[in-house]
Amino acid sequence: MQRYQHTVAGEARCKGVGLHSGREVELSIKPAPPNHGIRFSRIDLPNRPTICAIFKNVVDTSLATVIGGEGAIVSTIEHLMSSFAGLGVDNALVEINSYELPILDGSAAPFARMITEAGLKEQDSPRYYFMVRQPIQLAENGRSVTIYPDEQARVTCNIDFPHPAMGKQTVSITLSGNAFEEEICRARTFGFLHELEFMKQCGLAKGGTLDNAIVLDEEKVINEEGLRFEDEFARHKLLDCLGDFSLLGIPILGHVVTHKSGHAFNHAFLEKFFQEKDCWETTTLIAQEKAVMQA
Repeated sequence: MQRYQHTVAGEARCKGVGLHSGREVELSIKPAPPNHGIRFSRIDLPNRPTICAIFKNVVDTSLATVIGGEGAIVSTIEHLMSSFAGLGVDNALVEINSYELPILDGSAAPFARMITEAGLKEQDSPRYYFMVRQPIQLAENGRSVTIYPDEQARVTCNIDFPHPAMGKQTVSITLSGNAFEEEICRARTFGFLHELEFMKQCGLAKGGTLDNAIVLDEEKVINEEGLRFEDEFARHKLLDCLGDFSLLGIPILGHVVTHKSGHAFNHAFLEKFFQEKDCWETTTLIAQEKAVMQA
């Protein structure tokens, strides 16, 4: 775990197609000072409106995580946000010339590769954490998100889809070392063929293809190359979870466990998390180490 905040050491760039808009979009990630957080700037609009990537700025979670502010929106931020969280980037400015991030290959791997190639730079400000002291749970209609006290940053995701190629899957990760890069970032987004066809009829998923998503018919995965992991579906849900929970603004020291959750339910949990202020405290690892030494 990191004692100090980090930003990217240099600029990183990519371009691609938005999943729903089908528009070509260019994106760049730039270094930012301590306590800046992750912010998105719409450089295609007058005055370049900038939106801080925190949960109170979330304006839609129906198909993706969308943030808004200053009269602008930025959509489908979860894969990039997951990469920032998984790689330990606290501060960055993301400049984008459209309202939707590129889907790339449907996973977080291209974003993670961009960031690692740019490198990380340690900054001179301590990194703050939410340290969970008591469990917090939100449960509804068979779905749940629970967070338990833990000395590490851990996430466990459980999915249960009534489909022969999916079914019940569980995956768990401790965010340390290269775990995100090796176990999670390559897992792709997924959807069902009938849903994709319907969305295209409604003018959505214009950029969706078999090159940037796992697509299932009623019985099987129809992508010729198959899956990257046997449990790729659960791994991608965990990837999305990391992106959603990063919108708390600072990382969590605790064990997040989700069951049949998605963007909307994750966001509802973030609101409950902030209501349960007696269950957590903000601290730094430096402060915790001093407290242990003085005890």
